[in-house]
Amino acid sequence: MNTCIQFLEETANKNPEKTAIVDHERSYTFREIRLNALKIAQVLDQFGAGRPVAIFLPKSCQSILSFMGVLYSGNFYVPLDIKSPQDRLAQVIRDLGPVALITNTAQEKSISEMLPDGNIKVINIDSILNSKEEISFDHTTRTERVIDTDPIYCIYTSGSTGTPKGVVVSHRGVMDYLDYIIESFELNQDTILGNQTQFHFDVSVVDIFVPMKMGATLHIIPEQLFTFPAKLAEFMDAKQINTIYWVPSAMNQVSNSNALSLQKCDRLKKVLFAGEVMPIKTLNYWRKHLPEALFANLYGPTEITVTCTHYIVDRDFADHESLPIGKPCRNTDVLVLDEQNRLIEANDTTSLGELCVRGSSLALGYWGDFEKTATVFIQNPLNQHYPEKIYRTGDFVKYNARGELEYHGRKDRQIKHMGYRIELGEIDQAILRFKEIDNACVLYDAKEKSLVCFFESKHKEIDETFLRNKLIGALPKYMIPTSYVKLPLLPIGSTGKVDVALIRKNYDDGKNR
Repeated sequence: MNTCIQFLEETANKNPEKTAIVDHERSYTFREIRLNALKIAQVLDQFGAGRPVAIFLPKSCQSILSFMGVLYSGNFYVPLDIKSPQDRLAQVIRDLGPVALITNTAQEKSISEMLPDGNIKVINIDSILNSKEEISFDHTTRTERVIDTDPIYCIYTSGSTGTPKGVVVSHRGVMDYLDYIIESFELNQDTILGNQTQFHFDVSVVDIFVPMKMGATLHIIPEQLFTFPAKLAEFMDAKQINTIYWVPSAMNQVSNSNALSLQKCDRLKKVLFAGEVMPIKTLNYWRKHLPEALFANLYGPTEITVTCTHYIVDRDFADHESLPIGKPCRNTDVLVLDEQNRLIEANDTTSLGELCVRGSSLALGYWGDFEKTATVFIQNPLNQHYPEKIYRTGDFVKYNARGELEYHGRKDRQIKHMGYRIELGEIDQAILRFKEIDNACVLYDAKEKSLVCFFESKHKEIDETFLRNKLIGALPKYMIPTSYVKLPLLPIGSTGKVDVALIRKNYDDGKNR
């Protein structure tokens, strides 16, 4: 196989009438996915192959039909966040320059206002799916010319600068990733996935493609249920969901509401999580209520096709401890480099270094930005004999005594304060270990030279004095925040993670007023 659309072809032939995807409106069998995807591909045939097609749809079955239709047409898909501010969406569309944009009737007016006049064809998926037109399109004329190093999707991320950049990922990267995740976690046709992440966040690759490859079933969980964790747990139990791959913030909402005490989810046997640091108290809550389940911490930026290391939880952790990110995934290698690009070996448990990745999982680069690509996809400094690219993640890691990697924050969240180098994420995690705190985020005010803590707690009595006193015994004096802001809820971004950029913006706006 050299393209991911071949997964759907095989599964639709083997299990045509099996339910593949379900959302709040309807469900589709594998045969129906293939049929409707070919309808979409037939419309896209006029635009040629190898080009980006933007998808502007709510998270739904329609989104997945669109992705498959784009792949059948020999192009690659670019999921857009429908909740993004208009300025950001317009910026992404200008940067991408898609040949077409797929949307539905409900979204068509809003997105049309952001498009350059006459440059991008808007395709209404409702019209395609309702059409009775016969399919005369032969997808092999397109797909047979696609090779495994061609793009399958492009995902726009903001990174530390807030400027959107499109990460272009190949079919080979996704194929290798699926081989690893299916083998490691024994996913098969009996797997029933419960989707949490948005489709413009790369963690969703498992939810989208494991059904296509293995004949599994995906339930797209209604977003509003994450606001009501007890109903979320009821939904998961009713749908017999046995596998999830979520961000820790979503799992945190469940533990904070004690939802698993109200509704057991005994069928849930595999709990994978990624995207941000998992608070141990949250993990311990889930493990207590699902003692038979497998739990795994997966780590990796979008630029390396979702995941490059994983740790399957095999021991108990106290709330003050950190969870390892583990060891490299199959067919992926990681290098820990110091500031002089020297390799830090696994037996060195004291040195902090930057995690770098090599292998076929590496993205192709940033769409239209060769300069940015060249700064992080670099020649392997340990290989002086032939060209070999590695990706610099910008993440600090350290080996523990077991030879496992531990995450120690990001370069772009490292600050200099009172003469010390401080990783803000380390302070976040120290605060999150307190059972009274539901969520937290620390920012640095460079002008005032102060650390500002934003926190969330359902306990009315928890205030600045309480938190400051707790931190005195948990952190060095120079790492204890100067000021504290208690919020009813910390903002969560469209990917399900704490929206640090929005917290920063609101803080800066408040200061300027």
